[in-house]
Amino acid sequence: MSTTYLFLAEGFEEVEALTPVDLLRRAGVDVMTVAVGEFRQVTGAHGITVEADLLLDDEDMADAELLVAPGGMPGASNLAASRKVADLFASQAARGGLVAAICAAPSVLLAPLGILSGKKATCYPGFEDGLKENGAEYTADQRVVRDANVITANGPSSAIPFALALVEALKPGKSAEVAAGILL
Repeated sequence: MSTTYLFLAEGFEEVEALTPVDLLRRAGVDVMTVAVGEFRQVTGAHGITVEADLLLDDEDMADAELLVAPGGMPGASNLAASRKVADLFASQAARGGLVAAICAAPSVLLAPLGILSGKKATCYPGFEDGLKENGAEYTADQRVVRDANVITANGPSSAIPFALALVEALKPGKSAEVAAGILL
């Protein structure tokens, strides 16, 4: 079974990271959280410390099913500053693998890598220039956008729809069951 990896860098947006992990696991997806830094303990933008499942160098993620980048600042910038994270996302997208990002991460991480060029995408309001400058079609009116192998979302209030879109991409039809289970 392939694995989904969600990356945690200092300053990540907690809701945008933990909601997808929770709902993906409810759907039976093998998802691992990955600390981008020296320690498995990573502190989010609002002071919540999470212990990741593994460190960035602990596992070969070249055959991942899905790579997920939560937003938050400076979390998204810290993800983008990691050459290994950038290389993993670029390689995953180049081979047609699923990549996903929410909030600032589509603009700060995915767009500069060329992953969103020619694709529809959304992000947190105020970060849209990063999408446009890198050839993406910004869709301000949508909370979650899927274009081919890329899923983007606009911010914390979209964490549940974003997570359900990830579930649907990996397990078609399963998102309705997960949504019902959380009374959505």
